Amino acid sequence: QVHLVESGGGLVQAGGSLRLTCAASVRSFITYAMGWFRQAPGKEREFVAAIARTGVITHYSDSVKGRFSISRDNAKSTVYLQMNSLRPEDTAVYFCAWSSRAIPTVVPDFASWGQGTQVTVSS
Repeated sequence: QVHLVESGGGLVQAGGSLRLTCAASVRSFITYAMGWFRQAPGKEREFVAAIARTGVITHYSDSVKGRFSISRDNAKSTVYLQMNSLRPEDTAVYFCAWSSRAIPTVVPDFASWGQGTQVTVSS
C-alpha cells in the first residue's frame, strides 16, 4: 500500500515559484514511477508531470513544459515538483500519484494519489 503526503502549496504572485514535496510511505519506493496531476475548480483532472523509477526519464504536459521540473530522491522516498514562472491558470489542487507504468503520461495511468495541496497564483 502506498501512502502519499503532499506539501509546499500556497499563495504566490504570477511569475513566482513554489516547490511541492511528496513524501511516500511505501516499501520499495524505487519500483514505482511517480507523478503529479492537478485539478482546478469545475475542471477535469489534468496531467502535469511524471518521472520514471530511476529518475532518468521525465514527461511533462505542454502547459508546464519549460516551467516545471520534476525530480525524485529514492533514498528519501520523496518526489518534488519545482514550479517556476507561475501563472494564474496554474491555480489548482496538486496531487502526487504513483504508477506501475514505466512512465505515466495521462491521469488514468496513476493508481492512487494523496490528499493534494492547494496552489493559488494571483495576477
